[in-house]
Amino acid sequence: MAAPQFSTFPPRNNRSRPKRLFTLNEANRSLPLVARIVRDIVNTHSRASQLQAKLDESPTGQDAATARAQLEETLGRLQDYVDELIAIGVALKDYDTGLIDFPCRHQGHDVLLCWKLGEERIDYWHELHTGYAGRQPIATLDESD
Repeated sequence: MAAPQFSTFPPRNNRSRPKRLFTLNEANRSLPLVARIVRDIVNTHSRASQLQAKLDESPTGQDAATARAQLEETLGRLQDYVDELIAIGVALKDYDTGLIDFPCRHQGHDVLLCWKLGEERIDYWHELHTGYAGRQPIATLDESD
């Protein structure tokens, strides 16, 4: 997963939540909201990366202090967006591409529906241990127990 590589990240209270399982239909219906949040994550992550690069080039002085304050604010917004996805029940897998997974069931066991920013609908799923490389066409998904 391409995670943020920042010198600071605001601490969050990560309460555990019961895991939500989505049907394919439920996951696809949630995509308009999820896509907006993921787009915000990708854009905010890009901005935070730019600010971090600016700090890495010139870590002292007034410009650095301004960039540091902007970075902290940007990282706070980024975490808020990630928290929104977590509240919905999906997992962010890549900050750069907007790759996410929705927990689902296939033939009685947990799997992940796989979606990436820019895709119109969920077209793939994969086993928990295979990740993106193990994606299979959605037509092979069997949600029955």
